[in-house]
Amino acid sequence: MGRIIGPACKQCRREGEKLFLKGARCESPKCALVRKNYAPGMHGSKGSFGQKSEYSKQLREKQKAKRIFGIGEKQFRNYYNTASTKTGVTGEIFLGILELRMDNAVYRAGFASSRKQAREIVTHGLLKVNGKRVKTPSYSLKVGAVIEPTPRAKQSVLFTELSKKKDSSPNWIKVDLKAPSFEIVNLPDKKDLQQNIDAQMIVELYSK
Repeated sequence: MGRIIGPACKQCRREGEKLFLKGARCESPKCALVRKNYAPGMHGSKGSFGQKSEYSKQLREKQKAKRIFGIGEKQFRNYYNTASTKTGVTGEIFLGILELRMDNAVYRAGFASSRKQAREIVTHGLLKVNGKRVKTPSYSLKVGAVIEPTPRAKQSVLFTELSKKKDSSPNWIKVDLKAPSFEIVNLPDKKDLQQNIDAQMIVELYSK
């Protein structure tokens, strides 16, 4: 199973914006982009985040999306190929497919502080989908799916502390922080998609 590895903070610096890959640290003064607001590498301090050609912008948008969701190129391209076969706006369908990944839904429901942590929660087998244990971060959730911790995991601090949090989940997820559990009640709408990704630029890149 492919995944993006390497220093997370360098990924944000390369894209020139916060990708929120490290949870609470990204909101603190310790954020690398706050301390070093330039691209990594020996020429990064000159203040350039790369060329501004149309192809460069499209490529950077694709790389940014891959880094946000923690997906490798092959899997990312497969998601695009799936979206391109469906009726509707390809870019929105594409982002909708990414949103319905198990690890992303766990993060969006507030069960993890970052997608990386959500991925670890899933791979460690701490969650069930409709009563069945799921260990695959890329598992595609469907409307009506109910996700909850396993009986043993429910006793851990990770989940007992959820009741103290405020629900900030999108409209397509219904969260019960006391249980704790969440349900996929709708498909992600346009306004619920990852807002800092221009999916049309990715579609244009892959359409060449």
